[in-house]
Amino acid sequence: MMNKLLLSPLAFACCMLLSACSAQAEKTPSKNINFIAFGDGGYHVDYPKKKQIKNPKNKTEFIAKELQDWLEDYRPRKEFDHAPIYVYPGTDIATEQGGAQAVGLAMAKLCESKECQFAIQLGDNVYPDGADANDGKDDQKRLHDLIYAPLKPLFDADPSLIVYSALGNHDWRSSRKGVALQTEWMAQQPNFFMGEQGYYSYKKGMPGNDVEFFVLDTNMLLAGQTYYKVPLNPDGSEGNEQQAIKSGAAKLEVHDKHEGPKNGEDIKQLAWLKKEIANSTAKWKLVYGHHILWSIGGTKYTEGHVLRRLLMPTLCKYADGYIAGHEHDLELLTDDCSEFDSGSSHGKLPLIISGAASKMRGKHSPFAQFQAQKYPEYDLVWSKSFVWGFSHINIDNQQDQLKVSFYTTPRNLSGGLIDEGQFRFKKRTQ
Repeated sequence: MMNKLLLSPLAFACCMLLSACSAQAEKTPSKNINFIAFGDGGYHVDYPKKKQIKNPKNKTEFIAKELQDWLEDYRPRKEFDHAPIYVYPGTDIATEQGGAQAVGLAMAKLCESKECQFAIQLGDNVYPDGADANDGKDDQKRLHDLIYAPLKPLFDADPSLIVYSALGNHDWRSSRKGVALQTEWMAQQPNFFMGEQGYYSYKKGMPGNDVEFFVLDTNMLLAGQTYYKVPLNPDGSEGNEQQAIKSGAAKLEVHDKHEGPKNGEDIKQLAWLKKEIANSTAKWKLVYGHHILWSIGGTKYTEGHVLRRLLMPTLCKYADGYIAGHEHDLELLTDDCSEFDSGSSHGKLPLIISGAASKMRGKHSPFAQFQAQKYPEYDLVWSKSFVWGFSHINIDNQQDQLKVSFYTTPRNLSGGLIDEGQFRFKKRTQ
């Protein structure tokens, strides 16, 4: 560095002024807000489903069962694919390879070149049955292995990074104690946050350019509803509910007793969302939860119908977007809010699905075509199936735009980063 004694008084003063301005610029918070969004990351081969233990399959049998399930859902044979296969050492027992570690590496790689101020986790953080599963395994190790370990590359790069988590259906699978164990564990971790009730809000950014997030426990909302899972028709269209009930094809969605809302928890949550988002003074309002409102997977659509009825009147009026996981793919959709327009809607609502952080799922293309024809309010903007990946979201306060970028990582577990493209939406709310 040049010795300041060799500079003229004027040059030295200018140098000091420039240095001060530079330091001030470094300390001035960015007007923009940048974060990563990922969901369904809590799967690892060391924690298999019970059915895989009771009915083990070799690689050929495992793929054959995947194909059978694919065809039973009336999906085109030519579109069939499956996740990479993992074979347990010393056996011929096969299962689906998890991609959580690869996705964690890919997210860390992205954050080397792109600002990542924090992250949001979209539920199903612990597979297959949440904490307190009856499998003889230690829950503290389970929570570390499935939640913390895949994200360690992010925390190594930025020890102050906070992940704001939501609960999913698998997190609820075992018991209320299991949910409490996960919530308590996160409360003890400096890099994680989850509200005690499972739903909560928080703000990011400076006043005037800030965003308030409203995190939902969508499993609790669905557990408070009575609805049927109706199979699709052979052409991919939605089945008629009444006919399916009469024929016995419809399956009543019965949640485990511990999942049912106590003392009107679901009603209180909906009232909380409506009140808090209406009274929010933040410039941007984003809502996220585990379950989808629309998707192209073909097996979750009845849940989407239920949640749209519960949430869309509020989202259309107040929100700038809704982010979900649940489907193990990447999708970007919009709903123009015409079905729930109260006279104060602000145009299309962006719906971001980022549920590919450890498991893969395929698109049901006939069902996607059916939705496009049946529902004029719905639009599929982009999707990528049978991938591991995540999204990065930028709130641009200069252009008042919401920018969504999607990334995938190769199947070879290298943690490489593949840019799948960026999409932009104008700010909805005023």
